[in-house]
Amino acid sequence: MTTPRTEHLVLPGVLTAEEAAVTVRAILGAQRPDGAIPWFRGHHLDPWDHTEAAMALDAAGEHEAAERAYAWLARHQNPDGSWYAAYADGDFEDVTDRGRETNFCAYIAVGVWHHYLATGDDAFLDRMWPSVYAAVEFVLGLQQPGGQIGWKREDDGTATNEALLTGSSSIHHALRCALAIADQREEPQPDWELALGLLRHAIRRHPERFLDKDRYSMDWYYPVLGGALTGVEAESRIAEGWERFVVPGLGVRCVVPNPWVTGGESAELALALWAVGESDRALEILQSIQHLRDPKTGLYWTGYVFDARAVWPEELTTWTAGSLLLAVAALGGDEPTCAVFGGERLPRGLDAECC
Repeated sequence: MTTPRTEHLVLPGVLTAEEAAVTVRAILGAQRPDGAIPWFRGHHLDPWDHTEAAMALDAAGEHEAAERAYAWLARHQNPDGSWYAAYADGDFEDVTDRGRETNFCAYIAVGVWHHYLATGDDAFLDRMWPSVYAAVEFVLGLQQPGGQIGWKREDDGTATNEALLTGSSSIHHALRCALAIADQREEPQPDWELALGLLRHAIRRHPERFLDKDRYSMDWYYPVLGGALTGVEAESRIAEGWERFVVPGLGVRCVVPNPWVTGGESAELALALWAVGESDRALEILQSIQHLRDPKTGLYWTGYVFDARAVWPEELTTWTAGSLLLAVAALGGDEPTCAVFGGERLPRGLDAECC
């Protein structure tokens, strides 16, 4: 096993270089020989969290392992450009959820662009372009007239046209990365640009076009994390939900009013805070969830029920560790991670303000 590159994964009160290396090795240890990265061995793989973990490996310099993760996606993509929502222990022949969720499928573009920026590997971009293209086309096939993206397509082909704000915000980020890939390859995609603009407008101006999931913290910060809200709009959004979702010293609630903070949501909020220039508060959030770190494995518990003082569920997940490493990488100045989550070299798309 290689020695992870951790000089930019060091933050006071969050990670030392040695701790970061242990965490990276734990993700590597969960990766199957075929490249699949399940939540943990014996649990399922979903394409979004698989990609998040692969991005963390790239941030640590583990490019070969990350490339194997993307190759797994390319090999097991469905003919329509999608992936299933869950595979038992990353076994592509053992599908446990045959729904095809749009935000899961779109996220490959974020990971592929991140890997390209980390490696400069044009051959990799060429190999992955057909998978990215097919995935985006599948996702945009569920875009509604109002710009929002339908949640998923069932295995029998039935479309679930109701849209999730969190999912559509993640897709907004993915579409920008997909367009960056297209630009790098000099293969412009004007239809994607128009779709991005409609989606951004829906997120910014039409909350009624999305299912009401206001109780969930992801619906609060994801429009910022996904880049649809920037500047004053982003700052106002963060301020609006702070008291509802942030538990000082413990992290971010997954859903109000439940007394449950989660590592993934906390790390993602830290990324969103960093993106709007609030690095100090981002650092505080990351410091607040160190009670979720398992010192033996270097992984992080999914969540903590603070009124019962109990870890729940009792699982140490690769994607929770991955989201934390990416947040630390952004604060540490890792250029590919900063570019992907900070919006550098990402097109914004046409925003149809008249609609």
